[in-house]
Amino acid sequence: MPTEILMPALSPTMTEGTLAKWLKREGDAVKSGDVIAEIETDKATMEVEAVDEGTIGKILVPEGTEAVAVNTPIAILLGDGESAGDIAHANGK
Repeated sequence: MPTEILMPALSPTMTEGTLAKWLKREGDAVKSGDVIAEIETDKATMEVEAVDEGTIGKILVPEGTEAVAVNTPIAILLGDGESAGDIAHANGK
């Protein structure tokens, strides 16, 4: 089943951030520990690492988007044998 990649909280007080840059594109394979994006806060720019392996199925938040709330889905990660069609099915569409 497709997995949502969520906007991380980079500090205990962080409520939102800017998705500054995607380092992976739709269709790219990722493994745990791969850096997939850069997030900016008012204090720093941090790298976001994948926690699972799979393929980036869909990017939900374009790079440069400001004020992305913590825990907002920013991308969909597909597992082995899954396709973009599985994303719509998982969302009940």
